[in-house]
Amino acid sequence: MAMVCLSDFEAYAKKYLPKIAWDFFAAGADDCSTRDENILAYKRIRFRPRMLRDVSMMDIRTKLLGTEISFPVGIAPTGFHQLAWPDGEKSTARAAKAMSTCYIASTYSTCTLEEISAAAPGSLRWFQLYIHRNRAVSQQLIQRAEALGFQGLVLTADLPYTGKRRDDVRNGFRLPPHMKLKNLEGAFEVCKMSPSFHSLLCLDPSVTWNDIYWLRSLTHLPIIIKGILTKEDAELAVRHGVQGIIVSNHGGRQLDGGPATVDALVEVVEAVQGRVEVYLDGGIRKGSDVLKALALGAKCVFIGRPALWGLAYKGEEGLQEVLRILQDEFRLSMALAG
Repeated sequence: MAMVCLSDFEAYAKKYLPKIAWDFFAAGADDCSTRDENILAYKRIRFRPRMLRDVSMMDIRTKLLGTEISFPVGIAPTGFHQLAWPDGEKSTARAAKAMSTCYIASTYSTCTLEEISAAAPGSLRWFQLYIHRNRAVSQQLIQRAEALGFQGLVLTADLPYTGKRRDDVRNGFRLPPHMKLKNLEGAFEVCKMSPSFHSLLCLDPSVTWNDIYWLRSLTHLPIIIKGILTKEDAELAVRHGVQGIIVSNHGGRQLDGGPATVDALVEVVEAVQGRVEVYLDGGIRKGSDVLKALALGAKCVFIGRPALWGLAYKGEEGLQEVLRILQDEFRLSMALAG
């Protein structure tokens, strides 16, 4: 079957992944209205295309905090890649390197940071952090990531508690026994009895803006904050010294009823006024979606679920194909919009 667009990969993943894995990746919170709105919002945005602009030569490269990537699409942090493909995050890292783009590795990876680094040496990688109640665990993770050459620290701000994802509750979702949260092994004996999955009950719900100062005291890495949806929080992020903002609602998996990320993007970009870089994730399914986000002020977008669909299709090769399709569609949309 020819894989022509991202929904082809989605259909493949839905057909061939075990139901419990598909449901986990697809899940949104409550009625999934925010998850679905992330996609629908792009359909309401219209281009004003310009003609006769000489689009024979186009440069689609961009820079993330000074480091060049081949086009403005990176891989968002998502957990448990081994649910999609046996090599898990190692395949993700290799695909990102092959396509010269940025991969944000999750705290909840099923491969260690060391394995991810070794799989794609010299590539652009950021590390996504959840702050745990046991702060020493978070501190060690940050220091490991920095020592391994990760180039940015992405703090997820929208998960003091896990959103209610109904299918995961119904399925009693847990990782299969042979899969481990490799970066957290041995760190969470206290949470072993947790009725929800893994160490999510060990996340620290008391985190505040002041903890950004704590993070800055631990690392020289630039801090990017993920999960911002309002101008007020964008302003606070700048004031507390972050270098980047990812406009994100966690793929609609946290608070149902919040804005679509591309709708929230406009007020965040306006508030920030170029003082920090602004990125976006959520709902990107076509190259034209990437162009819409960039036209509204994003420097780069990140894909979550589509990356997992690519892995489910054919591992590293499948994910490269997803990225290549987005790259080709983005280039074509740029040309047709003038």
